[in-house]
Amino acid sequence: MVFWILISFVALAMTALLGLVLLRAHSVGEPPAAYDLRVYRQQLSDVDKDLQRGVINESDAQRVRTEVSRRILAADAQLQQQSTGSTQPTGISRLTSVLTALLLVGGTLALYNVLGAPGYGDMGLASRIETAAHYAETRPNQAEAEAKVPAQPALDLEPGYTDLVAQLRKTAGERPDDAQGQALLAQHEANLGNFIAAYQAKQNYIRIMSGDLEPQDYGELAELMIMAAGGYVSPEAEALLDDTLRLDPRNGPARYYYGLLQGQLNRPDIAFRIWADTLRQGPQGAPWIAGIEAQIEEMALRAGIEYSPISPPAAPGATGPALAGPSAEDLSAAQEMTTEDRQEMIRGMVARLSDRLATEGGSAAEWAQLIGALGVLGQQDRAKAIYDEAKTRFATDAEALARLESAASMAGLEP
Repeated sequence: MVFWILISFVALAMTALLGLVLLRAHSVGEPPAAYDLRVYRQQLSDVDKDLQRGVINESDAQRVRTEVSRRILAADAQLQQQSTGSTQPTGISRLTSVLTALLLVGGTLALYNVLGAPGYGDMGLASRIETAAHYAETRPNQAEAEAKVPAQPALDLEPGYTDLVAQLRKTAGERPDDAQGQALLAQHEANLGNFIAAYQAKQNYIRIMSGDLEPQDYGELAELMIMAAGGYVSPEAEALLDDTLRLDPRNGPARYYYGLLQGQLNRPDIAFRIWADTLRQGPQGAPWIAGIEAQIEEMALRAGIEYSPISPPAAPGATGPALAGPSAEDLSAAQEMTTEDRQEMIRGMVARLSDRLATEGGSAAEWAQLIGALGVLGQQDRAKAIYDEAKTRFATDAEALARLESAASMAGLEP
């Protein structure tokens, strides 16, 4: 209500101010002719004074009196006309005031109806946090969420696959303590879209394995429960995510779903922070990274945060693009080439590598390879120019500079 009171007061105050100006404008101040009369009368008085002081003679004084008197008569006639008429009709002023009030108040309400959230109560930060905490404690459980999920259409499966899964169900039912059978059943039930049966089989697997479990086992069970609830993170799934992150704080899928949970609890600020940290952990191309990248901008908008894209790092041990060099076919063909032909082939490879590094850039290893190749070809000046450019590009990377220096030394350059 506080917000509505404030905007109503502001709209009404602006309307009253504008209306007051419009209604009073026609009666404020005197007509211009009244000011002219005062000036002309003052001029008549000044003529007599000038005549007494001898500034002007009698004939000039009479001529000035005649001219000023004529102006006084014209101004008086104009004053009479302005007194009987109205330069700004009151009726038009009132109508304009009413239209202005309707435009301000009605336009304000219409704009808020489009851009605002009519019907919402005051949502200060403390009340939002309190509301989110209350919802977290009273939100639907797993069974209630599953009951609201609409039936999914049947999947288009390969012939015989359904029969194989049916046989697997039978076998797993006959061997309730077979952990491997329960794990296979969970996987194939999920493939069929039977997520409830899948997470039940996963629960059996966890029960059988007892304490001999990995953090991802809890995370996989949470994911299956979330899928069964149509993407909703229930309190039961949240507890499993807590177990996963307690054992492995960097578990990517669990961090993704935990951020999703915070968004559902109307805490986008926490969700954004979790997802941003997860993006910085990487690795690039992981499924949960793709899920975060698709949603984090909207989460940042909800949290009132200006989002700048975050580039996840590559997976540890991941290598860059293969260095440009001769293929197996090139090496085979080179055996039959003359010395000049082999040199020409090398020059072509060097030219292609040089063009790519100049236009697209590349790793320190590729720059080092180009420096070495130019040294072999005897192009020392060009090799030195490439070496100088590479040092500028990798000025802050000590490891890259060491690699480049080694390549320069082998090419006969002085680092």
